[in-house]
Amino acid sequence: MAPRIAVVDYHKGNLKSVERGLAAAGGKVCVTDNPVAIAQADAVVLPGVGAFADAAATMAALGQTDVIRRRIADGVPFLGICLGMHLLFEEGVEGAPDEDDEASSRNAHGLAVLPGVVTKMPRVDAKGLTYKIPHVGWNTVVPPTCQPTEPLDAANFPPLLFAGIAPGEYFYFTHGYIAPSGPFVIGETTHSVAFPSAVQYGDVAFGVQFHPEKSSDAGAQLLRNFVSIVKGA
Repeated sequence: MAPRIAVVDYHKGNLKSVERGLAAAGGKVCVTDNPVAIAQADAVVLPGVGAFADAAATMAALGQTDVIRRRIADGVPFLGICLGMHLLFEEGVEGAPDEDDEASSRNAHGLAVLPGVVTKMPRVDAKGLTYKIPHVGWNTVVPPTCQPTEPLDAANFPPLLFAGIAPGEYFYFTHGYIAPSGPFVIGETTHSVAFPSAVQYGDVAFGVQFHPEKSSDAGAQLLRNFVSIVKGA
């Protein structure tokens, strides 16, 4: 029986491409804004639409924030996509009144599943070269280069979410903000700086900075992997 996957609708855009991608991967998909439906699903997908502050406020107003946090804490499979990955963190500057100050007390509050603040991607790299921001287009995802605990390398990469996907595969990105680094990082990408492009919490909760639903064969494989993780949970 196909697992029931709730795609969280926080009223910020068209979620059809995510719905179609998960259905093609073998999931029984329900796009919903209802906290009860989210609580009853076998897995939760938080898609990437809109700005951090606006999305966080809408999720809280709709009663989604607490139920998503509980589902993750209970070990229910979760996938955050782009902004959905950002919302896993404690805070984000995007859309906040003091957007240029990552230490501001007025930053928007996320799910606080992972520690740290989501900040603006810098336009200039360490060598003084200027990059176009937002970062839009195809880029590679590789094992993280630096981890406080047990680094991942080509020998033990990929984690379950990237099964069958070679390190250095291309995925499609569109974003101007980046998550903080930490031992939760399972994939890394470089534009103006190296930034987390995939994260993991516990055994079955993940976030990806790119859009798998727009990433051709590699993205389709990742969504199939997620559905397989849901079936095994």
